[in-house]
Amino acid sequence: MSAAKHVAVIKGGWSSERAVSLVTGKGCAEALRAEGYRVTEIDAGRDLAEQLLQVKPDVVFNGLHGKWGEDGCVQGLLEIMGIPYTHSGVLASSLAMHKERAKQVFRDAGLPLAEGVVVSREVAARGHVMDTPYVIKPVNHGSSVGVFIVRKGENRPPAELSSTIWDLGEDVLVERYVPGRELTCAVMDGRALGVTEIIENSAFYDYEAKYAEGGSRHVVPAPVHPEIYEKIQEVALAAHRALGCRGVSRADFRYDDTAGEPGHLILLEVNTQPGMTPTSLVPELAAHEGMSYGELVRWMVEDASCDR
Repeated sequence: MSAAKHVAVIKGGWSSERAVSLVTGKGCAEALRAEGYRVTEIDAGRDLAEQLLQVKPDVVFNGLHGKWGEDGCVQGLLEIMGIPYTHSGVLASSLAMHKERAKQVFRDAGLPLAEGVVVSREVAARGHVMDTPYVIKPVNHGSSVGVFIVRKGENRPPAELSSTIWDLGEDVLVERYVPGRELTCAVMDGRALGVTEIIENSAFYDYEAKYAEGGSRHVVPAPVHPEIYEKIQEVALAAHRALGCRGVSRADFRYDDTAGEPGHLILLEVNTQPGMTPTSLVPELAAHEGMSYGELVRWMVEDASCDR
């Protein structure tokens, strides 16, 4: 019975998204306790294997975000240790986290993408790689960490790219900027949930807009053309399947309706470890489907396995 199951919620870690992961882990741990599970919270260190050996959980709820927790590394450790875990497996996690590798998979699946190129940070800092406006993203980080929009008419790339304290990798993805609206869709149990429009209160949906109080508001269901709403669900599910994701994922989109609806849809990326605070996008979409936060995290634990 679930009441006897011991769940280790791993959170925190040492990536640039540590603070967000701590909030995700806390929320999930509290909800799982309320659902009757025995829960141990682990602030993941580089001695995570030893931490898990001491705790001896039946299941790991992976509440980590960013490098090492979301990119297949922890998943590989859990496979070696034989501990069932939530979310996607090694290969899907690794592919999804690397934006250009994921785009190659999406391109082969015929999904709608923005024009883009991977260059070194040095090249991106030296001058415009493509005509403005465009977006610069680290190839393997999430939560919009290190993302810059280079607006039309700007004379040079952002100075941050030349900073001596830059620690987000030496390759960046330079991608054509898509005007319009920010949309997202979750996939759970092999089916697409609803679609959310994200209305940010800043220049774009950056780290502050994602996580600061009042940084953005979410509209569910998204008020878009029915044809586009359905297409978003189809593309989110196709992207989930193309990468080989398991459990819950979330696909993010830009929707250019500046010339009217139906407009032009672009898939940005798939998150295999989406934020899971009670007010995060995936729990909101699950609630729209009639599933409580507790029911959602319980489903994720019961879905956990190895060889994902």
